[in-house]
Formats: sequence, structure tokens, C-alpha cells
Amino acid sequence: MSADREVPLYVDLDGSVLRGDTLWESFASALRRHPLRTVAALAALVWGRAALKRRLAELGTPDLDTLPLHEGFVAWLREQRGAGRRIVLATAADRALAEAVAARVGVFDHVLASDGHHNLKGRHKLAAIREDARGAAFDYCGNGPEDVAIFAAARRAIVVGASPRVVRAARRRADVAAVLEPRPARPQRMQGWVGALRPHQWLKNLLVLVPVLTSFRIEEPMLERDAFLAFVSFSLAASSGYLLNDLLDLAADRRHPRKRERAFAAGRLSVRSGFVGSAALLLASLAIAWVVGERFVVTVLLYLAMTASYSAFVKRVALLDVAMLAGLYTVRVFAGGAATGIPVSVWLLAFSVFLFFSLALLKRCGELVAQRERDEETGKGRGYGVGDLPVLQSLGIATSCAALVVLALYVQDPDVARRYASPQVLWLMLFGLLVWLGRLWLDTARGRMHDDPLVYTLRDPGSRWTVGVLLVLFGVAAGLDLPG
Repeated sequence: MSADREVPLYVDLDGSVLRGDTLWESFASALRRHPLRTVAALAALVWGRAALKRRLAELGTPDLDTLPLHEGFVAWLREQRGAGRRIVLATAADRALAEAVAARVGVFDHVLASDGHHNLKGRHKLAAIREDARGAAFDYCGNGPEDVAIFAAARRAIVVGASPRVVRAARRRADVAAVLEPRPARPQRMQGWVGALRPHQWLKNLLVLVPVLTSFRIEEPMLERDAFLAFVSFSLAASSGYLLNDLLDLAADRRHPRKRERAFAAGRLSVRSGFVGSAALLLASLAIAWVVGERFVVTVLLYLAMTASYSAFVKRVALLDVAMLAGLYTVRVFAGGAATGIPVSVWLLAFSVFLFFSLALLKRCGELVAQRERDEETGKGRGYGVGDLPVLQSLGIATSCAALVVLALYVQDPDVARRYASPQVLWLMLFGLLVWLGRLWLDTARGRMHDDPLVYTLRDPGSRWTVGVLLVLFGVAAGLDLPG
């Protein structure tokens, strides 16, 4: 499309130049930095949406240098600018953010934006554009349903990053010169949601079944039902937490070599839809938990509080973050006991704490090894540096050994001999667990560990076989009376 140098071009920001929305980006950033003040800031809506945008921008200016752009559209704008065309950024975003993004893109002659008192959206934006253009013809680039009236008033419309519904409405009412950066198709968005919800992580929630399995009451129908509902409730709660964590971690993820491809960080899913999805999953989880029972509801609420505190600030505090991760695993075991009414033994509690503390340290060590390979001294948003690696490795291996010692003492307990058909097989489990944990730490030191040890275990054939053998050995110890 040839540029018309005589006709000014007015360009929307949110969803057009940017893949995201500065209001929701600011909300996510502010919520991470100042959770309580951000919630209180919502009261600014009393004075209007523009006041809320200004308040959130003050509390949590997002990392503007990493906000994902519609790169193809920005390249087209640069062509228009090179041809001598006047280009104006016309947006409902707060002026401070709009001017900062305009400086980053470097193609705009002027900025029209919300000022804390007036929200430059819809008819207000159209009035501002007409005043700036002094009644002359103009072209407009936008993406939302509120932009359709501006498309109709423009000489030509350039629809950017819009849904098919908006494209159809624009074609009915305006002269659409081009449709750029079409919104991803539904299968692509669904793929993004699957990645964001992390269904493979639901395997961790099988820990709620541990109390039933170790008590050998798996065949009782009501316990089976409650354990299954507990698994579903925790899975929904976990996915709600994953969404929230991704939203609060946007700035760090966008600077990470792999995590920047996550759906929210890359702009394939909107921040707004992430908050809505997280809230919907939370409500569904609590509804199912209520069916299981009040004690189980308490454990789910405890898990959610721990997840929220971890996402908000604990993840940046050295060792406290590891303790919290271990606690998030262990609370699943407690939840299984609360759902089924089966007490969690001291042996199981001690084993869980040491094992999961070790796996949490394994995760941090894997991240530090990757940082060392990239010649980075510290990780953005974390409380560790590469120099901490030897200490964390020593502590992690020590806690792995502590978990094995607890298991050895458990095998020696007289009650075990009475409860298991072949308790001597548990010694083979201990040996297998020793080999598996040693393998995890060895591959971590070699830089082969994934960001998540669970993903590593699922992908690594040796780990899959080892875990499978451990489960078979437990079944044999529990139900098969071997000569001994």
C-alpha cells in the first residue's frame, strides 16, 4: 500500500503497536511490586478509568523495553515515516506510558493520550484526532470494537491485530485499506492456553493420593471419590496459580532465553484473559473443595495463600523461596489426608519435607548452572547469584541424603513389618531412590537439568524407568507376600 504523504496517520497503541494492553500490564506489574497498594488503587475508578490508569502506571510501570510489539506493523510504520508521512500515536493509555513506548518505537511525531482526567477512548479519541487534524482527512490504525466508529470517520482504515468480528464490522462501515497482523487462530490460542495451564504439572497433585495409598485403603469407594475430587480441585488451583505466577513474572520471563516464549510473555494471550482465567479456575477449585469437606477447603486456601505469597515476593528471598516450594509439595500430602480423613504420619511428613526441599534446591541449581553458561552473575527477580551454586548444591545433596535416612528408619520401624506384605522390598526402593536422586544431581551439575525437575523426569528415559520401578516395588511390598 503506497503512503499518502498529505494525509496524517493516527495509530492506536494497545493491541495495535503493542500486542498487549498497558492498563493490564501496569496492573500486573503493580500487583507484583505493591500487592496491597494495588488493590487499594482500584478505588481510583471512582474518579474514572483515566485516573485508574494513572495510578497503576505510578505504582507499577511495566518494563517497556520488553513489551511485545507487532513487529510487522511497526516495520510498515517505519516505511510510512521514511516516506515523509506524519504519524501520531492516539491512545487511551496513560500519557507517561504512551510517550515512553513512542520513544522506543521512534516513528511518531506527536502523542495523544489519557492524562489522568480524560480517558481518550472511543468518541473522545475521535474528537481529539479531528482537533489535531484540524478537520482534514486522516487515516486510522486500530484493533478494537471501540475503534470501528473511528474507522468509519477516517478516509481509510488499517485494521491491526483485530478479531474477525472487528474486521467484519470495519469492512461494513469503512474503507479498509489493509488488515495487518491478524489475531492468532483459535487452535493457536488453545495451544497457548494448554502451555499456560501446564497440565503436565498436575502429576504433582497425585501426592494427594499418598495418604490413601500408604494406609492401604484405596479400595474404599468414598475415599476413592474424595481423593479424586481432591486431585481435581488441586489441579485447578495449581493452574490458577501458574497463570497468576506467569502474569506477575512477565518482566523476568521476557528477558529469559526460554521463558520469553511463554504465551503471556510473548503476547499470544492477553494479560486480561490471564487474570480472568485464574479467577475462574480458583472459583471452580473452591467449589469442588467444598463438596469434599471443610477441612479440605482449609488446605486448598492454605495452598492458594502460599502460592500467592510465593508469586508476590517469596520467590525473590533466598532459601525462603526453596522452603516455600517444598511446603507447596508437602501441603498436597496434608490435603490428601484432610480429604479422606486419614492422618499423615510423622514418617511421611519428614520424608516429604526433606525430599521436596532437595528437589526445590535442584531447580534453583539448574537455573544457576544455566546462568553460569550464559555468563550471567545473577538472575533477574531471584535472590541468588552464580557464586551461591556450591552452597546450594551441598545443601541439596545433604537434604536428599536426609530423605533417604528417614526412609531407612521407616523401613526399620516395627509397624512397617506388620503393615506391609513384604517389607524387605522397601530396601530396594531406598536403593532405587538413591540412584535416581544421584542421577538428578549429576545431570544438574552437567547443565542438563530442565527448569522444572518434573519435566526433566518425564523426558528422561532413565528417570521414567526408575520411577516406574519404584512404583512397582511399592506395589510388591504392599501386596505380595514374598518368602523371606
